Amino acid sequence: MFFTPHNKENTHTGKHTFNKVHKLLALPIPTIFSAMEMVNRLVKEKPVVIFSKSSCCMSHTIKSLICGFGANPTVYELDRIPYGHQIERTLMQLGCEPSVPSVFIGQKLIGGENQVMSLHVQNQLIPLLINAGALWI
Repeated sequence: MFFTPHNKENTHTGKHTFNKVHKLLALPIPTIFSAMEMVNRLVKEKPVVIFSKSSCCMSHTIKSLICGFGANPTVYELDRIPYGHQIERTLMQLGCEPSVPSVFIGQKLIGGENQVMSLHVQNQLIPLLINAGALWI
């Protein structure tokens, strides 16, 4: 499967949705510019997106933290999707070092685990999630 959502509520099992994601991820990515466009398309119109790797413990921690607030992030496991390596290089060019987890909230790059945890400690993460439409009060 090309798209690996984090939980059941964000599982795209319908044929139409699967085909849409499959077509998006199956596009050729010959340049970094194209990979940047791919990242933009993947985060477009989604309140929370996490680029992750299935074996990364920090990615799991950040996914658990955000889900623990009641948010439903869209998660792309870079080791399980086509062109994941190119997307990972693009995330590094955007300043994510290490490349995963990379968190976008409200289509804006927040950063990795350090940035997300800093926002959480400063009580700024929940307001960001609310403003992005990921949480309802």
